[in-house]
Amino acid sequence: MSWLERLTGGFKKTADRLGENISGLVKEQALDTATLDDIEEALIASDLGPEASKRIREGIAARRYEQLDERGLRTILAEEIEKILAPVAKPLEIWGFPRPHVILVIGVNGSGKTTTIGKLGHLLKEQDYGVLLAAGDTFRAAAIEQLKIWGDRINAPVISGKEGGDAAGIVFDGVKQATATGIDALIVDTAGRLQNKAHLMEELSKVRRVLGRLNPEAPHDVILVLDATTGQNALNQIEVFARDAGVTGLVMTKLDGTARGGVLVAAAEKFGMPIHAIGVGEGVDDLRPFDPRAVARAIAGLPA
Repeated sequence: MSWLERLTGGFKKTADRLGENISGLVKEQALDTATLDDIEEALIASDLGPEASKRIREGIAARRYEQLDERGLRTILAEEIEKILAPVAKPLEIWGFPRPHVILVIGVNGSGKTTTIGKLGHLLKEQDYGVLLAAGDTFRAAAIEQLKIWGDRINAPVISGKEGGDAAGIVFDGVKQATATGIDALIVDTAGRLQNKAHLMEELSKVRRVLGRLNPEAPHDVILVLDATTGQNALNQIEVFARDAGVTGLVMTKLDGTARGGVLVAAAEKFGMPIHAIGVGEGVDDLRPFDPRAVARAIAGLPA
């Protein structure tokens, strides 16, 4: 399947849920206040969040439709959702110089962080960038091994240490190796123990200090990986990590496994933070740059 077909399929559960929630709300009649209220409530129930739902409701009301059927409503929803998503769609760019461009990838355990790093590395290699992966999550042996598997899969070297080792030391060695070998992008895995936030943030601060000594502009990106299946809890994670870890952009994963993909719209409206890519599967090609129009139409249940 093409990426657009996989994207549409990935959002099917989300589109079906939205379809159930808006079913019967419009019957080719003028939109009155009560109907608009019902549409807004349906959007909130579909995980689009109160801020985005209110904005979409206002966008629909401003059009002053005399008649509207469900197909027409879906079309309007797609257009209004795209207005929210378009400003935050920002492909990841490798601009840091001198090389390497350093990308810290953060997120709670289970969010798909390590898998996303592998797919992100593949995406950059497709653009002819040299990529080095650094296994900075030293607290889970499984994370180190998983990153090595992904390194083999995408033919990218991986720098790692022993379980329980010093993450900042791994990052230091990674920058040195990337500099010596002319690597464009160093992607760093980090521990994801949000429940032990103080320790986690202290470790990230140490990594940042080490990077700052090597390159004052590093890290160039701090990407938060979010699991769409957590729904509104993803918004809490953005708030905490943005405040405490200096997040610069988002990647959302597991959109194919949930009916709660509307949270992507809620995140865009509430935080306005760049969304670099989304994931809709387990394959190496199932992480792609964020396309606001295609995503908006997929959420609304329309062909891309």
